Amino acid sequence: MIKLGNLTYQKLKEKFRIKSPWDLIIIFVLNILITIPAFIIAHHNFITLDWAHHVDRILLFLIILTAFQFLLRALRRVTLISVILYFILLLYGTLSGKYGFQSIFEDYRSMVYTMNDNPYPQDIIITKLLPFPNKYKIIDAVEYQNPKIRNFAIIAINKNFKQLKGYHDYSTIVQAFAVFKEINSRWNYVSDPKGHDYIAKATESVQYLSGDCDDHSIFMAACIKSIGGTMRLIHTKGHIYPELLIGSKIDLEHINYAIKKELFPAESRNKTINYHIDERGNIWLNLDYTAKYPGGPFMNEEILGALTLD
Repeated sequence: MIKLGNLTYQKLKEKFRIKSPWDLIIIFVLNILITIPAFIIAHHNFITLDWAHHVDRILLFLIILTAFQFLLRALRRVTLISVILYFILLLYGTLSGKYGFQSIFEDYRSMVYTMNDNPYPQDIIITKLLPFPNKYKIIDAVEYQNPKIRNFAIIAINKNFKQLKGYHDYSTIVQAFAVFKEINSRWNYVSDPKGHDYIAKATESVQYLSGDCDDHSIFMAACIKSIGGTMRLIHTKGHIYPELLIGSKIDLEHINYAIKKELFPAESRNKTINYHIDERGNIWLNLDYTAKYPGGPFMNEEILGALTLD
């Protein structure tokens, strides 16, 4: 054992809290990942001093970085154990095809992108922290590759709007509207068993076209995905509903005209087309079971979570 006067190397390590290089690297990387969203929140909420070369923002970033570095090092053991456990969970998720490294990378990138353009970026953090209810059960239940689901969608397409002309560029969206019309005109709302949240697979719902809001959302998403549409599910207070990706504002203008003048003129007369715009500027149209036309009224506009079904 190396001795320096009355101090051994072990005592020096204790005295100055010398850490292994890997510990320091893990803590620093984690610090950067935490500091970036924290800085965005601070940047939007603190007064800009307009110093030359944005020195005030640089100092703000360094202050936040330093504060988190001290905090993470003070909680070093808890931090490292948490990181290791989370790494194991992500590894399991990657190997099992569920929520893994790719998923968290996409979620983090999307979160930072959204926060940067949002005047209230702290709301994005809150939304991300709130879990989407029954996420993996819902993903498994969207059986869009099952022949029964695709067959139902094809029958709906052949039944509705088959003779519509002039919308070649939006044929998939028009076909999605045909599926929407078929499902919503026949859907029978049935509650879950008392005290239990029953998640029906799409192949169950296709038999009876009955169930609650999450069953409807799963079935709608599965059918439209089976014909090439892009869907997401929105979680709001006590409710889940599906949305269809429309595209840009120019696309919305064409789709709005199609809904009002060609496809659902009676149902949408003097009514508003309801939609959301995501962090990338994409427009998503409401297809809730309560809607009589695509873009019908929202039951609740507050979004607590969004699950895009890629």
